[in-house]
Amino acid sequence: MGDLMRARDRRRFRLIVLAIAVGIVLAAAACSSTSENDTTTTDTTFATENPPSGEDVSAGQALFDQRCAACHTIGGGQLVGPDLAGITDEFDDDWLHAWITDPAAFADVDATAAELYTGAMPALGLSATEVDDVIAYLHSTSDVEAPEAAPEGPRELSTAEFDEASQIYFNRCAGCHGTLRAGATGPAIQPNDRTLEIGTTGIETILTNGLPGGMPAWGESGILSADEIELMANFVQIEPPTPPPLEIDAITESWNLIVPVADRPTEPETARNWDDFTGVILRDAGQVAVIDAGTKETVAIVDTGFAVHILRASATGRYFIAVGRDGRVTMIDLWTETPQIVAQVQGCFDARSVESSKFEGYEDQYIVEGCYWPPQYVVFDGQTLEPLVVHDVLTPDINGKELEEVRVAAIVASHFDPVWVMGLKESGFVGIVDYSQPDFPLTNKIAADLFLHDGGWDHTGRYFITAANAQNKLMVVDVKTQELVAGIETGKTPHPGRGANWEDPEYGWVFATTHLGEGKLTIIGADPEGRPDVAWTVVREVEIPGTGSLFLKTHPESPWVWMDTPLSNVEDETRQVCVYNKETAEMEKCFAAADHGRVVHFEYNKAGDEVWASVWDKKGEIVIYDDKTLTEKDRITGDWLVTPTGKFNVFNTANDIY
Repeated sequence: MGDLMRARDRRRFRLIVLAIAVGIVLAAAACSSTSENDTTTTDTTFATENPPSGEDVSAGQALFDQRCAACHTIGGGQLVGPDLAGITDEFDDDWLHAWITDPAAFADVDATAAELYTGAMPALGLSATEVDDVIAYLHSTSDVEAPEAAPEGPRELSTAEFDEASQIYFNRCAGCHGTLRAGATGPAIQPNDRTLEIGTTGIETILTNGLPGGMPAWGESGILSADEIELMANFVQIEPPTPPPLEIDAITESWNLIVPVADRPTEPETARNWDDFTGVILRDAGQVAVIDAGTKETVAIVDTGFAVHILRASATGRYFIAVGRDGRVTMIDLWTETPQIVAQVQGCFDARSVESSKFEGYEDQYIVEGCYWPPQYVVFDGQTLEPLVVHDVLTPDINGKELEEVRVAAIVASHFDPVWVMGLKESGFVGIVDYSQPDFPLTNKIAADLFLHDGGWDHTGRYFITAANAQNKLMVVDVKTQELVAGIETGKTPHPGRGANWEDPEYGWVFATTHLGEGKLTIIGADPEGRPDVAWTVVREVEIPGTGSLFLKTHPESPWVWMDTPLSNVEDETRQVCVYNKETAEMEKCFAAADHGRVVHFEYNKAGDEVWASVWDKKGEIVIYDDKTLTEKDRITGDWLVTPTGKFNVFNTANDIY
C-alpha cells in the first residue's frame, strides 16, 4: 500500500508540474490559483449524483479524439497537457465530471482543482451525457501506463532547412514570441525556457491545432504544411540565430521614390469619394486592395511587400501608409485617378507600426516607423519617404534589467502636440518623440509596465491607453502632462487594438478591450472630468462566448460595439462575431458570419452606418453589415481576396475614430 501511495503521490506531483508547465506555454495563461486548504471540498453543483449506466465508450473515444487529443495522449507521453493514462485511478468520476465540464469554475470551489488549474484547460462545451461518455472511455484505458521517456529532442537541420525555418519564424512567429524568442504577447520559446521540455511531437501538435489564448492553428488552417510544421518543431528547440542590424545607409539605399512630389496632382483627380476609401490588407498575397466604400468597387490592388500589418492614413487622408512585417513602408497616393504607390523604403527587418505627423502645421510632413527588429525607430520625410534619422531604443526595462530586444509596438500621433507616443514593448516604457525638434529625439520615457503591445487614444485624445498584455493590464498615460495616471487589471491578455470609446448611460465616457486569454469584454471608466469617481477603474465586465478575441470596434454614430470570438466553444467556433448594445449595457447577440476561415477585424464606413468584417482565409471574403439592423448587406468575394485581415477607412483612420 505504501508503494501504491508513493506512486500516486508521484503521479499527482507530475500532474501538478505538467499543469503548471502548460500554463507557461500559453500566451494567455494565468498563474495557478493555489489553496492552502489540504481538504478537497467539492461543491455539489459540479458533482454528478451517480454516473448513469450505459455510458457509450465508443462515443467517448470519438469525443476524446475530436476535443481532447490535440493536447493529451493516453500512454503516448506529454503533449501540451499531461498524459492521461491511469487518470481514473487518480480521480473519481464526480471529480472528473466537474473538471471536464468547467475547470475554471470548479477550481473556485475545489482545492485540488485549484492546484491544477492554470487557465490552460478550457470548458469544452460538452453535455453531461457527453462528459460521462468521455469518462467511460478513460475508464476503458485504465490499464494503459504512461511512458517515463523524455520528450523527443530536435533532429539536426541542414543549412538550407535552418534558413527556411528562420524565415518562417520571422514571418509567422516573431510578432508574438520575439525575434530572440524571449516572449511578450506569446510565451518565451527559447530551448532552455520551454521547447526542449515539450519535445518535437508536442510542438508539432501545438503548431497544428493552436492553443486557447490566441495561438493560431497553423496546420489546421492550411497556412503551414506538415513538412513545415515538422521543420519548425525542430527549429524552435535549437538556439535562435542572431539577427543583423540595419543602419541609416542601408535604409537610404532601399529608398525608392517612384513618383516625385512635383509630378503628383495638386488636387484629387478621381471623382470618387476618396476619403471614404477602405484599404484591405491581403496578408499572404503581399498586397493592399483599395475599395470604394460607397460603391463596393475595388479601385486598385497594389503590391506592398510581405504580410502588411496595418495601414495608416496620413493626417490629410491623402496617403495610405502601409507597413509590412518585412519592415517595408509603402506610400499610396489616393488622389490619382487610380491609387498608386509613389514611394517605398525599408526601415526595419521586422515591423508592426507606422504613423504620420498630425499636429497642426505638421500635417503630412513626417512619418515614423517603429521596428520590431532592430530595436529602433526611423523618421522619414512625409511626402517622399526619404530616411531622415534612425534612433536606437534598446535600454534597460523599468526595473533596471538589461535587455537584448526592445520592440516598438503601438504608435499614435497626438492632435494637440507635435509628438508621437510609442509603446516600447519589452522595456515597459511609453516613449515620447518630439518631431518639432531637430533630429526627432525621444524626449521622455514614462515607466508603465512590461510588454506593452497595442493601444489607442481615449475620446479626448489626451490619454494614451495601452495594453501591458503579459501583465493583464491597461496602462493610462496622460500625454499632456507626460505622466502615468493608472494601471488597471482587466483580465487575461487584453488585446484592444486601438480600443473602443463610447458614452455609457451610467458611467459617462468609457474605453474597452477584449482579451486573448479569456472570453470577456472589459469596460473601464475614461471620463476623469465628468465621472472622476469611476475614472480608470473597471466599470463593466461582459462575458464573450470563448477566448481569443483579437479586435473590437465602434463608431460615434453606432449603438453597437462589434467584436470577434475566434475560439468560441460553440459549433461554428471559429466564425463568430458578437455585438454589444451600448444603451442596455448587455451583449445584444452573437452569430455566425461565415462557414470557413476566421472572422476578424471590423471597420466602419465614414458615415458609421455599415461595418465590415474580414473572413481571414485563403478564399477570403468581406462581409458588410447594416449597422442599424445587424443584418448582412453585402458580401465581397473573389479570387483576389487572399487572407484579408485589417481594413482601414481613410476618414476614420486619419481622425482616430474608434
